[in-house]
Amino acid sequence: MPTGSTEAEPATDRDPEAFKRHRNLFRAVARRRNPRLRRTDITVTDERVVKRAVKAAALGNAMEWFDFGIYSYLAVTIGKVFFPGGSDTVSLLSSFATFAVAFLVRPIGGAFFGPLGDRIGRKKVLALTMIMMAAGTLCIGLIPSYATIGLWSPILLIIFRMIQGFSTGGEYGGASTFIAEYAPDKKRGFFGSFLEMGTLAGYTGAAGLVLILNTTLGSETMHDWGWRIPFLVAGPLGLVGLYLRMKLDETPAFQKLEAAQTHNGEATVTETEAEFSHLSENAPKKKLSEIFAQQWPMLILCIALVGAYNICHYMLLSYMPTYLTDTLHYDEAHGLLIVIGTMVVLMCIISSVGKLNDRFGRKPLLMTGMLGFFLLSAPAFLLVKAGSLAAIIPGMLILGLCLVCLLGTMSAALPALFPTSVRYGSLSIGYNLAVSLFGGTTPLVITALMDAADGNDMIPAYYAMGAALIGAIAVACMKETAQQPLEGSPPAVATKEEAVEIVTAQSPDPRF
Repeated sequence: MPTGSTEAEPATDRDPEAFKRHRNLFRAVARRRNPRLRRTDITVTDERVVKRAVKAAALGNAMEWFDFGIYSYLAVTIGKVFFPGGSDTVSLLSSFATFAVAFLVRPIGGAFFGPLGDRIGRKKVLALTMIMMAAGTLCIGLIPSYATIGLWSPILLIIFRMIQGFSTGGEYGGASTFIAEYAPDKKRGFFGSFLEMGTLAGYTGAAGLVLILNTTLGSETMHDWGWRIPFLVAGPLGLVGLYLRMKLDETPAFQKLEAAQTHNGEATVTETEAEFSHLSENAPKKKLSEIFAQQWPMLILCIALVGAYNICHYMLLSYMPTYLTDTLHYDEAHGLLIVIGTMVVLMCIISSVGKLNDRFGRKPLLMTGMLGFFLLSAPAFLLVKAGSLAAIIPGMLILGLCLVCLLGTMSAALPALFPTSVRYGSLSIGYNLAVSLFGGTTPLVITALMDAADGNDMIPAYYAMGAALIGAIAVACMKETAQQPLEGSPPAVATKEEAVEIVTAQSPDPRF
C-alpha cells in the first residue's frame, strides 16, 4: 500500500466514541498549541514503499545523467566532428559552448515543469522529462557530421542539446522533491543521498562506455562513427527509465488530494483544497509571481549554494577528463579511468554521508565540503599535475571527498528551503538558474580563462576555490533543517509510536 498517514492520538481511557465526537475540538486545540502542525494526522511512512520510490527515482536519474554525461566525455571528439575549422582549442571551446547551450534553457524548463509538477503530479512530469531527454540524446547520435551537411550539423546539435537542457530543467527539482516528500524526517538525508548516487552511476556508466569504445575502436574510428554509439544507446535506456518512473506512486500530498476528491472523509473537500491550493489548475499562472515575490531571499540562497556546488561538481566530474587529456596530456583512457575510479569511491560512501548529515546536521557537512574545496583545491591540483599515479590518486580523492560532502547533503538540504506549496517550482527555478549561470558554463569558463592566462593549469583550482568561498558564506546563512519537518508539511515519521510521541509531546491531551 502507498505511503499512508495515521492520526496519531494520545492514549486515552475515555470512551472512543465520545473522543471521536470531540475530534474536531481536539484538532483545534492541537493546532493552537502547535501552529507548525496544521493537522494532527502525521504521515507514517511505509519503508518498503519509500525504498521502492527512492530506487525508481534514483535509477531514472541515473538514466537521465547517463545521457547528459555522454556529451562531457566525448567533448574533444565532438569538437572535431561538428566544429572542424580552426585550432584544437577553438574546436574544444565550440564543443563546450554547445555543452553550455543546454544549460541556458534549463531555467525555462524549470519554470515550465515546476508549476506543471504541482498541478498534474511529480510522477507524470518525471516521466515526461525522461522521454524528452532520451529523444534528444538519441537524435544527437543520428546527426550527420559537418563534412556531410555543413553548417546544419552544428545547428542540429544545438537544437537537440536545448531539448536535453529543457527536459533536465524539471529533473532535479522533481526528483529531489519526490524523495524529500516521501522520506521520514529523520532519514531524509540518507534517502536523498541515493538521488546523487544515481547521478554518479549515470556519469560512471557514460564514462565507462566511452572508455571501452575508445580502447576497442581507436581514435580514428571513434571520430568516424564510434562516437554515435553512446548516444544511440539512450533510446533503449530511456524506455527502461520511463518504465521505472511510471511505476512510481505519487507523493502523500497528491494521494490525499485524490482521496478527498473521491471520498468525503473526515476533512471536507473544501478544507483539503484550501490546504493543497498549490495543486489547482490556476497554480502555474499565480505561483511564478508568488515565488519571486515571496521566496526571493531563499531563491538567492539556493542560487548561491547550487552555484558553488555545481562549479565544483562539473569541474571534477565533467571537465576533469578533458583537463587530464588536453591540458596535462595524459592518455585519454588513463584520464577516464582516474575519473571513473574517483566516482566509484564516491558511490561507495555517499549513503554514509547521508546518514551523517541526518545525525549531525546539513550545515556541518556542507561547510566541510565548501571549506575543503577552498583550502585543498590548490594542493590537490599540484598532486594531480605531478604525473605519477601515487600523486594523482590522493589528489583526486581529496577533491572527491570534498565533493561527496556536498553531493550527499544537497538533495536533502535544498527542498527544505521552500514551503510545500511552492517547493517544486521554487527549487526548479532556483536550481536551474544557478546551474545555467555557473554549473554548465564551468568547462567553457575554465577553458577560456586558461587560454587567456597562457595555459595556466592551476586555473581550475582557483575557480573552485572562489566558488567554495561563496558557498561557505551561503551555508553560514542557511537554517539547519535536519530531523525537522519540511516547511508547510506535517511531520513524517517511520513508525506509529514515533507519531504518538510527537503529538503527545506537542499537543497534550485536551480536557473536554
